[in-house]
Amino acid sequence: MPVARQGPAFCIYVRKRFTHVSYFRRVIQLESRPHMSNLYHPDRKDFQLERMVLFSDAVFAIAITLLIIEIKVPHLHGLEITDRAFVHALIPLIPEFFGFIFSFFIIGLYWFIHHTIFGFVVNYTKKLIWLNLLFLFSIVLMPFSTAVYSEYSSPKYIFLIYPYCIYVFNICLTGFLNYTLWVYISNPKNKVAEGIPGGDFIKNAKTRSLLLPSIFLLSLLVSIVVNGPIGRFVLLLIPLFMSFVKDKKEVRGENDEVRSEK
Repeated sequence: MPVARQGPAFCIYVRKRFTHVSYFRRVIQLESRPHMSNLYHPDRKDFQLERMVLFSDAVFAIAITLLIIEIKVPHLHGLEITDRAFVHALIPLIPEFFGFIFSFFIIGLYWFIHHTIFGFVVNYTKKLIWLNLLFLFSIVLMPFSTAVYSEYSSPKYIFLIYPYCIYVFNICLTGFLNYTLWVYISNPKNKVAEGIPGGDFIKNAKTRSLLLPSIFLLSLLVSIVVNGPIGRFVLLLIPLFMSFVKDKKEVRGENDEVRSEK
């Protein structure tokens, strides 16, 4: 090696090269980490998971509250101030109350499913966060789609298809994203969940995720082919279809209860 390269300039050059190599090595290590929780202190991982769950609960709570806000109090402006007039003013709100009750329990059902999913989650990734956000996006849409569905469910508008399409699309989007969450957390390669029961538990969870949207699509198809009111009655089959998809533990528990009663 020439003597000239052993001076201060050469030392600075070597130091810079070493710094660049260390920097790129550090970047590669960060990129290769599969879990976002590794970017934080290990003691903060549970807190970060709690933040995601609490944020999700807040979104569910706001969405389910906005359902009732869409129903306005009836007024008797220009009408005779009697109980009979008040009842007549309430009648146009009946479809809105049906829409509220129906969507209330649907959002409640998806909150329960979300609660079940994150009961197994022990780690998180960037993809899990985005999947959860997209799922919450579909939940936030529910008050709007419910308002459209309820507004056009009166006898005067019930034969319209497009308002019902908006509601069905919202349910299908929520069901599909719920299915995607189950697929992601149940994949051992993602390493985000532990303690998931074996057997048909995941298979049944995925089936239930797609069953509800399928019934709504069937209802929409009947509304298009036959007529609107008959298509809505298809939704009454939801409990019947859901009863066919049960985990073995649930069925065994029900059988044990029946035997104990006998």
